[in-house]
Amino acid sequence: MKNTLRATLAAIALSTSALAGAQTTSLLNVSYDVAREFYKDINTAFVAHYKKTTGKDIKVDQSHAGSSAQARAVADGLEADVVTFNTTTDVDFLAEKGVVAKDWRQKFPNSAAPTTSTMLFLVRNGNPKNIKDWDDLIKPGVQVVVVNPKTGGNGRMAYLAAWGYVRSKGGSDADAAEFVKKLYANVPVLARGGRDATGVFLQRNIGDVLVTFESEVVSVDKEFGAGKVDAVHPSASIVAENPVAIVERTVNKKGSAAEAKAYLDFLYSPEGQEIAARHNIRPRNEAVLKKYATAFKPIKLFTVADYFGSLGEAQKVHFNDGGQFDKIYTAGK
Repeated sequence: MKNTLRATLAAIALSTSALAGAQTTSLLNVSYDVAREFYKDINTAFVAHYKKTTGKDIKVDQSHAGSSAQARAVADGLEADVVTFNTTTDVDFLAEKGVVAKDWRQKFPNSAAPTTSTMLFLVRNGNPKNIKDWDDLIKPGVQVVVVNPKTGGNGRMAYLAAWGYVRSKGGSDADAAEFVKKLYANVPVLARGGRDATGVFLQRNIGDVLVTFESEVVSVDKEFGAGKVDAVHPSASIVAENPVAIVERTVNKKGSAAEAKAYLDFLYSPEGQEIAARHNIRPRNEAVLKKYATAFKPIKLFTVADYFGSLGEAQKVHFNDGGQFDKIYTAGK
């Protein structure tokens, strides 16, 4: 009887152990609007990589909307294991809330930004309005579709790129303010996020030009079919870093810190960097960047630090309630 009981208990223990080992860890990546196709490919590759290197199964779910809206959702309790945004201020916001580590920039290389992008223009096939540079966006009769800088990093980068363009030509902040005011006077509707802006432009057929991330060219061709839009690279644009962070609040609760780190580490791997390049997202890996040199047109690039100090300072001056954007956009209307 005792032997039978021992055998039964051993079998139960073995079964429980096997069940625990078979359980698949699940991660949630909360990301910005126009990165959904990129992370769909990243997730497929990472799942295979993780199985090959650890022998374990893993599942990665993804959530996409305007970057700032996503940051607020995570702050309010959305249980992301990692966040992958398009502006550092959205990660800083979560750091201030104690959701991600205060020193999140030191957790991964390149100040925790495995990739970068820049802002360019998408115009309708054939470029009927002959749009070539930022100056063309303020001409009478040109309608510009952009994201609301209050709700998405895409919109903040578009605004800062336009402002920085004037500064890069030797203009003053007063000149830049006047230019950006004229630009937003040509904006018929402010989109909520990058993908919403693309929908406004292509599905609702509003506007002559869409200001968005360089990577959106590939996404548009895949979703709407090649030949719907032409990409126009302006003479100068801004470097947009794509920061990433582990959500400490979630991984500490779930015990998924190691898996979350492995996922973000994968973004820096040659395979992860290749996937980024294929999506027109600029890799940090110099060898991969060189390989895809023809995809990334030469643009005079300036950084946020060149004209704004930091994104945090730009947020206070330009995008907080009552800031420069509110003054410009209200005045423009």
